[in-house]
Order: sequence, then structure tokens, then C-alpha cells
Amino acid sequence: MVDMRRLKQLLLQSLEHERAGVEAYETAIRCAVSQDLKHQWAEYLDQTHSHVEILERVLRKLEIDPEQQSPGRRIVRSLGNALVMAMETAMATSDPAAAQLVACECIVLAETKDHMNWELLTKGAAGLEGAQKQSLEEACEIVEEQEDEHLYHSRGYCRELWFDLLGLPAIPPPPEDLQHVRSAISAAQAQQQSERNR
Repeated sequence: MVDMRRLKQLLLQSLEHERAGVEAYETAIRCAVSQDLKHQWAEYLDQTHSHVEILERVLRKLEIDPEQQSPGRRIVRSLGNALVMAMETAMATSDPAAAQLVACECIVLAETKDHMNWELLTKGAAGLEGAQKQSLEEACEIVEEQEDEHLYHSRGYCRELWFDLLGLPAIPPPPEDLQHVRSAISAAQAQQQSERNR
């Protein structure tokens, strides 16, 4: 059996992280220069709104108040605020390309944590039973594939934006996007292909 006290904390922190993700994507969209990137982030923003709703439903099914506060949750909120502040600071400079890159890096940081949260929630669901198990497993099944895409596509964009700023050949949109990558193996293959095509 899973430690319910710890799973509860993970669920509450995951919800807080998804809520912070909404703000991060809203800010990143304002930083975006590339229309492709702006469109992708708008799509991910919509999905993140959905992830918030899904987690709120799961918490209620597990009889957990979605608004319950905790020290861990406050830390997650603080980290999300720091990402938004970094993007806003970058926008205040006179270099839109650099601000877009900062936004992309912030999204990669946020999505790395998001990805890990959903992997952990999937493992945690295995330790539940009955309706609670079903509720969390269904949520993970819906969200985890989207989170894979968010992470691997954002990392690909970030890499290509760096190449562009460094004056190296860049491939926008990145192969991860064109190949609809949703796994670490596929992401590595797409990156290798991009290196061969430069």
C-alpha cells in the first residue's frame, strides 16, 4: 500500500504546480516571437487548464480538499512565481529573442517537474484500490502522454533557439515537434537526426 499522507502531499503539490504552469504559459506566450512556438504554448496552456481540472476532480474523489495548504505547496507556488518573474524580467530587456529563450528555458524547467509528478502519480495509483485507484489511473492515462509531449517538444525548441542565438544552423520547428515525440527514446532519436541534418 502507498503512504496516503505522502501521496496526498504529492497530489496537492502537483495541483499547485499545474496552476503555476497556467501562469507560466500565459507569460511565455507574451514572450514568444515565433508564431509556431506561440501556437504550441497556447495549445499546452489549454491542456494545462485541463490538467488543473483533472487533478481537482481526483483530489475530491480521494476526499482531499484541493485548497488545503501545506509547506510543500507554498514552496511549489514560490518556484512557479520565480519562473514567471524570470520571464517578466527578460521581457523588460530590449532583446525579444533572448526573452523568448528565457521563456522556453522556464517552460522546460516547469515541464521537467510536471513530467516527474505525473510519473510518480502513476506509480502511486498502483498502490491504491477501488474507485480511488481507478480515478487516479484514468487521470494519469489522460495527462501523462501530454506531459511527455510538453517536455520533449519544449526541450527541442529550447535547443534550436540556442543554436539560432549562437549563430549555428537551427531547425525550427524541431524534429521532436515534427515527429510527435512522446518518449525519451524518441526524443534522443529526433535529436540525433537533427544533428545529422545540420
